[in-house]
Amino acid sequence: MATILCFLFFLFSSAIACKQCVYQSKATSFSSSASLSSGACGYGSLAPGFNGGHLAAGVASLFRDGVGCGGCFQIRCKNQTLCSSGGTKVILTDLNKDNQTSFVLTGSAFAALAKGGLADDIVKLGIVDVEYKRIPCDYGNQNLSVRVEETSQKPQYLAIDLLFQGGQTDIFQVKVAQVGTSDWTPLSRNKGAVWDTSRVPAGALQFQFLVVEGFYGKWVLAPTVLPADWKAGVIYDAGVQITDVAEQNCSDCGEGEVWQ
Repeated sequence: MATILCFLFFLFSSAIACKQCVYQSKATSFSSSASLSSGACGYGSLAPGFNGGHLAAGVASLFRDGVGCGGCFQIRCKNQTLCSSGGTKVILTDLNKDNQTSFVLTGSAFAALAKGGLADDIVKLGIVDVEYKRIPCDYGNQNLSVRVEETSQKPQYLAIDLLFQGGQTDIFQVKVAQVGTSDWTPLSRNKGAVWDTSRVPAGALQFQFLVVEGFYGKWVLAPTVLPADWKAGVIYDAGVQITDVAEQNCSDCGEGEVWQ
């Protein structure tokens, strides 16, 4: 475990240390909401129900091959005449392949950047200068949940995605085992937030998640998640909450002061 955490430290420390610093970029909006159900994170038809529909596609440096899926960001545009001072919170659910902007927002999220009554004016601009920071996701008392993907076929194949991942965290590894055993099977990241394995243990299933916040990581055990008769398409409560927040260290960001 120590070796894994040291590796993660060197690999991600430069990017993670300043997650709460302010970054400057641009944002635009989706021309159609249809893309929400086909996002690269794999949330499918659940995505429009997240965060009141205030969602975003992020560029590769934010998407991070799927590690960034489910991350929360505060974004505000810089046109003081049109833009509100608080901006809006979005959840990353897709990959933005157009490097002209860091974010592509849903229409409702893009309009929420504006001051009251000026949403149409923001929309007409198409692209706006923004500043953004990563913030903790707050789901109240909602536990981390596991959705069994429709592609799962017992006992040959299991694919899951993780919902309601709170705090300012990333999940780097997932393992599964039959409840009551220590014979852990690692899952692979299929795409985005979707993890899978073709080595499916029998019976009720427990999970371990390697959760990383800032420079630190820990294994979180969810001792009873899927019942022995688990079914594809069903969401199961993992019975644990993830609320960790990365320590703020902006000394090396070079992008200005922390957003208050």
